[in-house]
Amino acid sequence: MEWFTAPEYWQARLIFQRGLAVVYLLAFLGAALQFRALIGEHGMLPAPRFLRRVSPRRSPSLFHLHYSDRFFAGVAWTGVALSAAMVVGLGDLVPLWAAMALWTVLWALYLSIVNIGQAWYSFGWESLLLETGFLAIFLGNDTVAPPLLVLLLARWLLFRVEFGAGLIKLRGDPCWRDLTCLYYHHETQPMPGPLSWFFHHLPRPLHRVEVAANHFAQLVVPVGLFAPQPVASIAAGLVIVTQLWLVLSGNFAWLNWLTILLAVTALDARVFGPLPGAPALSEPPLWFAGAVIVLTVVTVGLSYWPVRNLLSKNQRMNTSFNPYHLVNTYGAFGSIDRVRNEVVIEGTADTSISDETVWREYEFKGKPGDLRRWPRQYAPYHLRLDWLMWFAAISPIYARSWLLPFVVRLLQNDPATLRLLRHCPFPDAPPRYIRARLYEYRYTSLRELRRDRACWRRELVDEYLPPLTLHQARGFA
Repeated sequence: MEWFTAPEYWQARLIFQRGLAVVYLLAFLGAALQFRALIGEHGMLPAPRFLRRVSPRRSPSLFHLHYSDRFFAGVAWTGVALSAAMVVGLGDLVPLWAAMALWTVLWALYLSIVNIGQAWYSFGWESLLLETGFLAIFLGNDTVAPPLLVLLLARWLLFRVEFGAGLIKLRGDPCWRDLTCLYYHHETQPMPGPLSWFFHHLPRPLHRVEVAANHFAQLVVPVGLFAPQPVASIAAGLVIVTQLWLVLSGNFAWLNWLTILLAVTALDARVFGPLPGAPALSEPPLWFAGAVIVLTVVTVGLSYWPVRNLLSKNQRMNTSFNPYHLVNTYGAFGSIDRVRNEVVIEGTADTSISDETVWREYEFKGKPGDLRRWPRQYAPYHLRLDWLMWFAAISPIYARSWLLPFVVRLLQNDPATLRLLRHCPFPDAPPRYIRARLYEYRYTSLRELRRDRACWRRELVDEYLPPLTLHQARGFA
């Protein structure tokens, strides 16, 4: 079955699966550390309430069998432990069937979390992790050479990620067509990174070059993934360079890293050279070959929906066409904000509100707040509350289901909720009132940075949420 296997991609398979295990580890770790405040039994969007509303068929999850915070924590920490074991090579130490079973467990556990995660798990990289993780099940381990069909399916997934993102830009905001989107994007992106200020202050002609290069990388380069070698490796290398540029310029959870790992699967042995400890790869068993062929046929069939979406004038971004998040459509930043707004949460211990009331700000870990606090690098770890606060600043509609429950928990000094924040100004007793204000944030100039030691400046736009007591917030929630 020489046509079926591709031993020259053994190194690529090894790097891909170990890297994917790291991403799984971070995803499960984030779930374990953040879930109580977000979807726990007493969270802002409680999972038990959601599970009562949806059927297992619509949202398949282990938690339809049973939900408790202790059980969820067990699932998440099991995912962390199993991911760590796969990082250090457990999948290559066991028989082929056992390795497939381990990857299947990781996929099923994370699917169970995503399908009850509601707004907190509504990002495209959740579907990308699940689809990528499902392909990993069929890539084999050190006992067999990587199946060529699965490697091609990985390239097909990478093509949809890149080409879909490129098309949504051309069809969306005019600034992508006139090459001006990066005049704004580094400043208005959801969660800037430590280098975003510098990217924003690059010369405008270079920003136009960046946009043109992005169009080439997302609309032309992906076609080369299906060309013979070494063209496919060159195309994959260009994808990797582009994604590393994005890693440096912002915080996009594990989106860029998964895209890099998918590109790695297109690199053959000539890129890596001989690696020590390469195993003797055997022919795949018939049952494994049959499973790979079934996967390929099913993927081709399910590809009808994302292809139709790519060809549609009403292309949608980041959509799953089935509850298992397999063979999805992807895209990012079809529109770009020209102005950055931020919701700033404040509290006071005063018993009544007056012009003399002293308001103190809550600080988040990742989103801009303190004008002098330089943005941190958190990706590939995902701060879910910080990301949704960015959407809340765009429109209150995005925060309708969870913002008031969030305020209630701040008014109670809920420990799980406070752990999501960088700083609570009321460590000893909860505040009497909470309010939210909408500010316009802009990067400082180089001169302002030197003078004020601040990377941001801001102006008040409007009141976002009036002062509320715990009783009032509960009533509205």
